[in-house]
Amino acid sequence: MTARDNRIDAATLEHMLAENPDLRILDVRTPAEFESAHIPGAYNVPLDMVADQAAALVRGVRGPVVVVCRSGVRAAQACEKLTAAGMSELQILDGGLLAWDDGRRPVRRGRQRWDLERQVRLVAGSLVLAGIVGSIWVPGLKWLAGFVGAGLTFAALSNTCMMGILLSKLPYNRGAACDVDSVVRELTLAK
Repeated sequence: MTARDNRIDAATLEHMLAENPDLRILDVRTPAEFESAHIPGAYNVPLDMVADQAAALVRGVRGPVVVVCRSGVRAAQACEKLTAAGMSELQILDGGLLAWDDGRRPVRRGRQRWDLERQVRLVAGSLVLAGIVGSIWVPGLKWLAGFVGAGLTFAALSNTCMMGILLSKLPYNRGAACDVDSVVRELTLAK
């Protein structure tokens, strides 16, 4: 089964939750993104921790799990890791939280922070601007802009983002309560 085969839309997830309020939703965004807004009842295991926790999730989680991120890209990556570890009955919320949060469905909101994609745009844009402007005084600095452009091109082609991975590790993106082990325990004990 490919990531495209197991995608569901927000209306389908809403219907599934109405029929089964105990349906597990695994949100793989950073703890800070999760704290800003998430689907009520969702569990947060950041994408960079999914591989480390895959064995515990496979052992302890029974039944269907819907994987959520901001837009669906990180959820697909998490599903690949979990599927490789032996987990089945995985579905991806197509369009992620952006599709869910349309004003008609419940969202639990907390402290507002910039999402990871916006942070990547800020850092990449700032580095390109600094490289171009700085090259007026230091000609070799223009290569900084080229390096960032090459990184963004690779990110698009590989559907991964090294800058996003690095930014997700910053304390700002970790949030105050990033105890992944206890989240996995709760998730595996949930009915």
